[in-house]
Amino acid sequence: MAVVEGRVYGASGQRLDVYRPAVLAGMAPSVLLWHGRGPDERDVLAPLARAVASLGVVCFVPDWRPDASDGGRTHLRESVAFVRRRGTDFGADTERVVLAGWSLGAKVAVAAVLTPGALDGWRPRAVVGIAGGYSGPDPLTGRDPLEALAEADDSVPAVPVSLIHGTVDPVVDVEQSRRLHTALRHRGRPTSLHEPETDHAGVIMTAYDPEALRCRPSDADHARRAGARSAQLIAAAAKFDPLGSARTTA
Repeated sequence: MAVVEGRVYGASGQRLDVYRPAVLAGMAPSVLLWHGRGPDERDVLAPLARAVASLGVVCFVPDWRPDASDGGRTHLRESVAFVRRRGTDFGADTERVVLAGWSLGAKVAVAAVLTPGALDGWRPRAVVGIAGGYSGPDPLTGRDPLEALAEADDSVPAVPVSLIHGTVDPVVDVEQSRRLHTALRHRGRPTSLHEPETDHAGVIMTAYDPEALRCRPSDADHARRAGARSAQLIAAAAKFDPLGSARTTA
């Protein structure tokens, strides 16, 4: 595996890391992976990003700041523009990009594909929401994702949405993902929901460190299993391998 660290991705000066297979046979599918509410926490997603790259996917992980004056909207949009414009420099197929996020990043990713024009008309091939909460306005569109879904134009081809959420998440209740999954199914949208037995941090292969006030890599069995499942979902979405719409457990 090769890792490119600290690449500036836009005029705001924010940085991202790129995780890629050491050997690529042609352009590889890719994922843009957004972290959660903590500002500039791309390092938190490093274990998941490495797992994704090990499955043959180029993974872009940007810092962004939800505490910025615009809620981080500029950073999020700049990260998309960078992947679209410069992704091929890292061996990424920019026509096969999955948008994924954890926690607040999951909410933003889902909202982005449910709100026309959120990303200047660009739409990813699929979305993966990890431990997200989907009620209330998101930083990118300012809209409630469930309300955006209710008002969505069904004549526009739907972006597949895969959701994964730990059943013992004390930060964001798993019911948030269940409600979104049900709403997507009622609208006839391609979706899947996966519920590993882990918590908010374990689903990205980490554990929360109260002294550091951030998540750190974890070797706990539940975190390894759940994080591996998250990586598999992202890789499957990037490689256009449908996983079905039925709820599963892991």
